[in-house]
Amino acid sequence: MDTPDPNQPRSSRGGALLALLLLPVALIGRRSIGIVEHLGGVTWLLIDTARWFCRAAFGKKYRLGKSAIVSQVIRIGVQSIFIVSIVSGSVGLILALQLAPPLDEFGQRDKIANIISVAVLRELGPLIGAIVLTGFAGASIAAEIGTMVVSEEVEALEAHALNPVRFLVVPRVLASLISMTCLGVISSFVAIVAALAVSVTVLQVPYETYMNNMLQQAKQVDFWTGVFKGGVFGTLIGIIACANGLKVSGGAAGVGRATTYTVVECVVAIVLADLLFTTIFFALELF
Repeated sequence: MDTPDPNQPRSSRGGALLALLLLPVALIGRRSIGIVEHLGGVTWLLIDTARWFCRAAFGKKYRLGKSAIVSQVIRIGVQSIFIVSIVSGSVGLILALQLAPPLDEFGQRDKIANIISVAVLRELGPLIGAIVLTGFAGASIAAEIGTMVVSEEVEALEAHALNPVRFLVVPRVLASLISMTCLGVISSFVAIVAALAVSVTVLQVPYETYMNNMLQQAKQVDFWTGVFKGGVFGTLIGIIACANGLKVSGGAAGVGRATTYTVVECVVAIVLADLLFTTIFFALELF
């Protein structure tokens, strides 16, 4: 940016200074418009995906590709079970070991079961599964669709009057929803079992006491809120990944940017959605 010349007229120097002061405002404005435009594109893609799903589910003219959905569920969900189990199991072990010392100060070590069961079922189970699935499958979906865009496969579909949302987006979003719902349950189960194992074997909490405290504290609403969150997180992962993949431009570099943006946006969207739902459930006194 050129600095104002003292030999210039006062009006010219004032205009240059005003432009310099307004530069941050312009940058923020452009950034805000880009964010709003991106959110609008993702929202419209979600609406279009829901429209194609309803057409296939309730109409006779269109059909969902069951084989495509099954293959995506296997690629996204089944292949993620191992890594999700490792992460959630480790978190369960960490929580049990970290909770023992402060609870010992009050003579309440057996209350580890109460805290972990509720925390895992409501929050940590679906949250851990969603974050792992974002890195494992979300980036993969964005890269896969982005590569199709770069290699003009999406244009080939449109040239043959085949809608890309129907054939590319709907199977992946449905697979992400189904996979994340199941992975949230698996993640919660593994974390609770890991915490139970370390509590009984290392922390010397009686098995009967642990189970009784867990069953008394955890309620069905805790489980179902976790399942609901898992479904929403899966939908967010699938639709954000597909949206970033479809708008790829610039060759291989564009594909790389799309995968990076997908991971960042999915994590932010998941955390914000979790905050929103937790606030709503708290206001409705579902806890």
